[in-house]
Amino acid sequence: MTERRITLPLHRIAHGRSGDKGNRLNISVIAYHPEAWPVLFAEVTEERVRALFAHRGASRVTRYALPRLAALNFVIDDALEGGVNSGLGLDTHGKASAFRVLGLPIDMPEILARRIAVGPRLETALYNETVPGGPPR
Repeated sequence: MTERRITLPLHRIAHGRSGDKGNRLNISVIAYHPEAWPVLFAEVTEERVRALFAHRGASRVTRYALPRLAALNFVIDDALEGGVNSGLGLDTHGKASAFRVLGLPIDMPEILARRIAVGPRLETALYNETVPGGPPR
């Protein structure tokens, strides 16, 4: 029997921070629980992050893994429209950019999600049913 898997947004298992260095965007994604590390590492890839910022002209994404912290750090080149002094966007420092990454759909074992995901309910993508889950807050 195969294990049931579900899809949920990354923010259910991790939080993030972001900022700028010139025209580079820096985003950190940190798991709420160390058990989420394998899922985080497998699902949040350079390719997926670059696709999220393609509309902003991102030319390259470099991922740095920090397994002892259960965290990933992404450096995204050319994603800030020239940076603070030349960008015309509302968020030239990139401070809200982590929220874009935290919306990524993440595939993971349902049993793990029930233990570590935050929030009141989980949607099961495979069976299209709602199941209770998540630790008490």
